Amino acid sequence: MTRPRPDTAPALPPVAPEVVAAAVESLTTRLRGRLDAAVAALAATPVGTADDGTYGIQCGVDARVTLTPGPSGTITTPDQARCTCLLSPRCLHRTAVLAAAPVAEAGPPAAGEPAAAPARSADRATATGPASSTALTSSTGPAPSTALTSSTGPAPSAGQVRAAADLWTAGATVLAAGVTAVGAVQRAEVLRAAHTARLAGLHRAEEAALDVVRRVRAAHDPDSPRRTGEVVAALRELLLVTHRLRAADPDPELIGGVRHPHRPDRPLRLYGVCREPVVEPGGRGGVVTRLVGDDGRWYALRDVRPGGAGRARRAGTAHVALRSFLSDHERLSRAGLVVTGAVVAPDGSLLAEPGVRATFAAGRPWTDVVPATAPAGPGQAPSPTVCTVEILAADGEGVLVRALTGDTPGPVLRLAPAHRHPALAHTANLRRLGACPGLRVRVLGRVDPERATTLRPLAVGPVSGSGVPTLALPEEWRGRADLGYDRLRDDHFPSGAAPCPPPSLLPGTAARPADPPLRHLRDLVELAVTGGRRAAAEPARTGDRDGRAAALRRGGFATGADLFAALGAVAARRSRDAFGRLAGDDQDHYAAQWLATAVYLAGTEAALGRALWQG
Repeated sequence: MTRPRPDTAPALPPVAPEVVAAAVESLTTRLRGRLDAAVAALAATPVGTADDGTYGIQCGVDARVTLTPGPSGTITTPDQARCTCLLSPRCLHRTAVLAAAPVAEAGPPAAGEPAAAPARSADRATATGPASSTALTSSTGPAPSTALTSSTGPAPSAGQVRAAADLWTAGATVLAAGVTAVGAVQRAEVLRAAHTARLAGLHRAEEAALDVVRRVRAAHDPDSPRRTGEVVAALRELLLVTHRLRAADPDPELIGGVRHPHRPDRPLRLYGVCREPVVEPGGRGGVVTRLVGDDGRWYALRDVRPGGAGRARRAGTAHVALRSFLSDHERLSRAGLVVTGAVVAPDGSLLAEPGVRATFAAGRPWTDVVPATAPAGPGQAPSPTVCTVEILAADGEGVLVRALTGDTPGPVLRLAPAHRHPALAHTANLRRLGACPGLRVRVLGRVDPERATTLRPLAVGPVSGSGVPTLALPEEWRGRADLGYDRLRDDHFPSGAAPCPPPSLLPGTAARPADPPLRHLRDLVELAVTGGRRAAAEPARTGDRDGRAAALRRGGFATGADLFAALGAVAARRSRDAFGRLAGDDQDHYAAQWLATAVYLAGTEAALGRALWQG
């Protein structure tokens, strides 16, 4: 018996990249042209599940696609996807369903492939500062990528070099087209090249390629927040790794490996810090409870399932799924946990594997257990940081604040909502805080990777000290308010701090954080990713009438100004034959120039962020 799922968004099982690529490749040219429309139509198609674990999708009067995942819950072979139409398996229905499903994680290594991943550092080109990135390419063409090498190992084999070159070409094609124009066929080509990279043992390149596909799909999801910076970072990682591998760079970190969960040698003593709502593409939503261990490392309990933002709102008080442990996310985020036999995923998530035992324990103030962390470098996930701020004014959806070290005023920062979805409380809570200038609070949040002066707050708490205007939170909140779930009310503010009309700026002050000239370079890099090569050529066609390159040079970013001009020039330079038709394609040159600009941008922004927060 088949029953429809309770949520309206399709909840298809993940599909192995090679299965999707093979299905798209089997279509005729005519059917490939209709694939994107067929995938879009599935967004409103209900997904049924049967008692035997199969999924059913009705794609027409006489066409029903059935997915039969294996024991892992993933479609790993072509025969696990069937359609009742006469053209099956080379039909549009089956291929559209496979293309609409989530992309499965990287598979296990084949015999002889590396099984453990070395620690993945920041992009080596940016770890030492912005200057090193300019060796990648110049305004006249790409330079050898070995200039970015910082360690030596066995050189990649000829097969690995070919696989890397194939994946570079697929990534360069995505970049030239632009995310808005990349459809299911182009994504399948990246997945095919990613599978080839896995067979060649290039695990880091495969992981980067799958990340690009997921980010591109999320950019097409109307319910997903626009995160262009994440697409930029994913493409930069893919192109940088494959660029160096195809040049036979012997750096062993370029090969990577399949990362596996690990079991710590001793029990983990963890302290709850906050709850963070999660809204993912494909109609998934839930909560992540952040915890910190005695060793200062971050851990997480994830509870993400189909249901979108509505489930993310409800999951804040849902039961914790960690074997037989009985509690809920709200209680755990303000208390502690002792875990024996813990199994920790590479991203720090605690897994509910056999043998795991958890015991409830006392918590500690989150200001005592959260280390003050500087912004992460490129390629690293940003860890939460904590700081004391004074509210200055409301600023649209955000709040202008001044960082404080003791009573010493620091730089002006902007608090921006971590999530803007109206079902979550972030925007309403920030609006309430912005209406009380002069208030002092402790803020736990993540530095925006695209802008060092912007903090995405997850929780706030009062500041200690007599006579300091600060929050007065309920006893049961344990000195913190999770901005995605807890609602700040009038009685949480000091007496006399009634809401006032939110000004855009305090009178007589230029408190807004300055928009750095480097923002012009980021705008061009992001425009190239979203709009493609044609959009990136706009500065060259218009002659930079806005003076953005000049602003970069005046701000001290001479290399950034040169790269800004070079990227526009290379994007606009297209050779033509005697009849005015495009003659050949210098896609590699354009991709290398964009990569050099993106690497320089990431390195410079990371250096500016470290200087701001560590200073």
